[in-house]
Amino acid sequence: MTSAVAYASYPSLRDRAVLVTGGASGIGAAMVEQFALQRAKVAFLDRDAKSSHELVERLTKGSAHRPLFVHCDLTDIAALRESVAKIEEQLGAVRVLVNNAGCDDRHKTAEVTPEFWDNAMAVNLRHYFFAMQAVLPGMTGAGGGSIINLSSISWMIPSTGAPAYVTAKAAIVGLTRTMAHELGASGIRVNAVLPGAILTERQRRLWWTPEYEKEILESQCFRRAITPEEVARLVLFLAADDSSAITNQSYVIDAGWV
Repeated sequence: MTSAVAYASYPSLRDRAVLVTGGASGIGAAMVEQFALQRAKVAFLDRDAKSSHELVERLTKGSAHRPLFVHCDLTDIAALRESVAKIEEQLGAVRVLVNNAGCDDRHKTAEVTPEFWDNAMAVNLRHYFFAMQAVLPGMTGAGGGSIINLSSISWMIPSTGAPAYVTAKAAIVGLTRTMAHELGASGIRVNAVLPGAILTERQRRLWWTPEYEKEILESQCFRRAITPEEVARLVLFLAADDSSAITNQSYVIDAGWV
């Protein structure tokens, strides 16, 4: 585990049940780790069992609570609901939900079929709403909580070469805003985080060419890559009671690209 000594500590997150979707790798794994460092009871959903088990084993030593991995295909809403119920049975009411899972596969406009489009919405958007719906009874009964939805600056730049993905990421901001008003009376805050180009292992493996890196660095104010841990630390603040008056907002973390 990395050290949290140099960064903020959030006592309100201690022993609090946290759920991260898509937590096996990339930004999701960084968030699972950062919540574990805050001594939260963190659970995460993912389809990648191998990476998930490796993450749990890596974080178990030195954690106050062993992270809980539940295998789940988030496009299966019934399985999502069952997974949330299993987590609540073991950890108690989810007080922090981070909707993170998605897939930014590139695709050409001319080649998009109705089936591809529907699957892209299922992978990148639909489960955000149903995860919120699933945790709502417990979160409300516990006195409130925080929901953080991961969007992207891709729709603000705007990006090209992934129209379905970009559409879903724009829709997440709209979903965040309406749910903030829907759930505010229950003491539930809903905010969005919009990362820019984050140097994850997937990005490095699939897209991070010298040409793409040059484009990124020339677009940003800071001429360096952004790490998953930097996104995770913003999410920690929005999850903690330190941000108790913040809801219905969207936070860009992109080194000044937008």
